[in-house]
Parts: sequence; structure tokens; C-alpha cells
Amino acid sequence: MSERGNFGTKIGVILATAGSAVGLGNIWRFPYMTGQDGGAAFIIIYLVCVLILGIPGMVAEFVVGRHSGANAARAYYNIGGRKWSLLGYGGAITSMIIFGFYSVVAGWCLQYLFASTMGQLNGDVTYVQHYFKTFSSDPLRPLFWTVAFIIMTHLVVVKGVRKGIERASNILMPTLFILLFIIVVASCMLPGTKSGLEFLFKPDFSKVTRSVFLDALGQAFFSLSLGTACLCTYASYFNRQTNLVKSAVQIAGIDTLVAILAGLMIFPAAFSVGVRPDSGPSLIFITLPSVFQQAFAGMPLLGYVIGVFFYGLLVLAALTSTISMHEIGTALFYEELHLSRSKGAWIETIVCIVIGIFCSLSCGAVDITVFGKSFLDFCDFITSDILLPLGAFFTCVFVGWYVPKNIVKDQITNWGTISSRLYGIWLFVVRFICPICIGSVFLHQLGII
Repeated sequence: MSERGNFGTKIGVILATAGSAVGLGNIWRFPYMTGQDGGAAFIIIYLVCVLILGIPGMVAEFVVGRHSGANAARAYYNIGGRKWSLLGYGGAITSMIIFGFYSVVAGWCLQYLFASTMGQLNGDVTYVQHYFKTFSSDPLRPLFWTVAFIIMTHLVVVKGVRKGIERASNILMPTLFILLFIIVVASCMLPGTKSGLEFLFKPDFSKVTRSVFLDALGQAFFSLSLGTACLCTYASYFNRQTNLVKSAVQIAGIDTLVAILAGLMIFPAAFSVGVRPDSGPSLIFITLPSVFQQAFAGMPLLGYVIGVFFYGLLVLAALTSTISMHEIGTALFYEELHLSRSKGAWIETIVCIVIGIFCSLSCGAVDITVFGKSFLDFCDFITSDILLPLGAFFTCVFVGWYVPKNIVKDQITNWGTISSRLYGIWLFVVRFICPICIGSVFLHQLGII
């Protein structure tokens, strides 16, 4: 078995771990939910949820990962024994399933990056809608891009933590911010963007209901990668000097900043041409191509550049997330099966390609359903609505109630070298507040409350 790696720099820790959180959900789900659930009112509630659920939950996973310095399953086993190792195995399985169906959508982004570069997305809404329907239901083209994206991820992870994941994150994350900033500036300079900015930032407290609070909790929970064992795995590569709480705050801040900038990218352009953005795949693959064409009709070259940059941005956001998903399984396979990193990475890649094939074909080419849902939608449901909340819930219970207090305090304070004034508050939140919040999200996702 090859020697375990570790992150070489503080900025590498932040960019790599923030990259695991920043993904496609930041680009379309957060902006849409913000507009739907009261604009600035939702953002305020979301920020509070990040503070009371997201950051404490992240730190809890960091504690387990850095203390053990091993893959997720081994990390939980080292502290809690065989029964608690199921949390690590569950996180690895969950990440594989997510990686499989996530790569299908990321593959669509690759196709659209290619199509926009070649000028193939020029046309009205009907044309773009037909283009997406024809492409997504094709049995081969989506499959090709899905596999291509998984292989792209594999090529990064197989090089290791420092030469692969950290080096890629140090390039991908700044590039992502540059592209995002360029599109935001171009979008906000369009005429008639005031309505879009009001839609995003003007509080509408009349829309604030219990459901809005639960939506904000759920967004904070899923956006920060809680429950996938990703944070635990990455923390196993942290060194003894890494400040866990400070790192969690910085990562949550970057993730939230990307989400808000995504809103500034989408809403001003959409409202400038009188379009109210939809949710889901239709926003990215049907609505926005038409929006960019209309918004920059007087400057076709700029419209072309913005379209290419936008899908390049989506590909980068997807890739920073899938790198972390891939690493969870890779670390588990090569450490637990005593293989080389390369062989462990190939096992992860092959498993995820198989899942991706079934998910891709279920989108229209072949009728593959489970409990009345397409295979892709079923994978989304079983992970997002069941496995992720359960994983995060039991992680908070494990760290809050089972892990010896001396271990937890040593990790939070870096063995007494950092102030422990917030330790008591953090422990109370992880013990009581986080489980209640996560339980509420879980029941809400299932339609019980």
C-alpha cells in the first residue's frame, strides 16, 4: 500500500475542501430557492443555518478524520469500533451513488460547453428545448460525456493528494472565481437589471414560512457536503497545525459567496429580458442559453464568450465536487484492500461508470425505473433524502455523545495551542441543535412535516 499523502499548504486545505462543497447546486439551486423563498430573507435565514448547522457539523467530521488519519470507514472504526465504521462505509457508498448520477449532469455540461464553443446553441427557446430533449434521450452521446467526465476526475485523483487534488484545486478554484466574476459583471451591466437584483436581495418576509426555514436548513446541509464522509476523508489529510474551526468558517464562507455570486450572474440577465428562471435542469440547459442570447443580442461576440464561460464554469464547479467524491472511495479501497492508489482509484472509477451508465440511459434512452422513478431520480432521492441526512445525524450523535471528550477537545484546540472558549458552545450545538435540525430536514424531505 502506498504511503498516505497530506495537504501541503493552508490555502491548499481551504481550496480543496471548499471545492468539495462548491458544485452545480450553488449555480442553480441556491439562486432559485433564494428567489422562491423570499430573496434576502431566505439568504439571512440560510446564513444563520450555516452557522448553527453547517459549520458545527463540518467541524464534527473534521474531528473524526484528523484524529484517525485514515479513510472514512477506518476513521470511525478506530474510535467507535465495528458498528460505527458503518457510518464511514455508508458515506463511501453514498458518495459513489452521487458521483454516478452527478457525472451524468456534469457530462451534459461538457456537451453544452462543446456545443456553445462550436456555436450550436444559437436559436430560440423552442430550438434549445428540442436540442436538450434530443441530446438527453440519445443513448450514446450523453454516455460518452458521462464517462469522459468520470475519467477526467480519475486522472486528478490517481495522482494523489498533493500532486493531484491539491494542485488541481489551486488551479480550478481561482479559475472558477475569475469566470464567475466576469459573468457577474457582464450580467449586472445589462439594462433593466434592477428587477433582478431586487428579486435576489429585497427581503420578502411574507414568504417566510416553516417550509422556508426547512429549505434553508436543507440547502446549508447539502451545500456543505455534510453526511458524505467527504469532510472526514479530507480532514484525514490535514496536519496538526490546521485550525479546524477557522477552516470550517472559511470554507462555508467561500461556498456561500459562490452561491450569492451565482444569483448575481443569473437573475440580472434573466430579468433584463423578462424571463423568470426555472429550477432544475431546465434552468441550465434550456432557459439560460436563450437568456444569454437575448440579453447580449446587440453584442453577439460577448454573448458567445459569456455562453462558453458559463458552461466552462459549470464544468469546473462539477469537477471540484467530483474530485472529493472520488477520493472517498479511492482512499477506502486502497487502504482497506491494501492496494496501490492507482488500483483503488480504478475500482472507484469503474463502479461509478457502471452507475453513471444506468443513470444516463434512464433519462430517456431506456426505461429504467425504480419505484416509479427513473434510475437517476431514484439515486438522487435515496442519497439526498435518506442517506445524507442519516449520515450527518449519526455523525453528530457519534462526536457529541460517544467520542471521548479529551479527543474532541484536543482536535478543536489543536492539543491546547488554540483558545477553547467556544468549545462548550460548539459541543452543545453538536449534541442537541444539529440532531434536531437534521432530523427536521429529514422529515421535511420525506414529506412528514
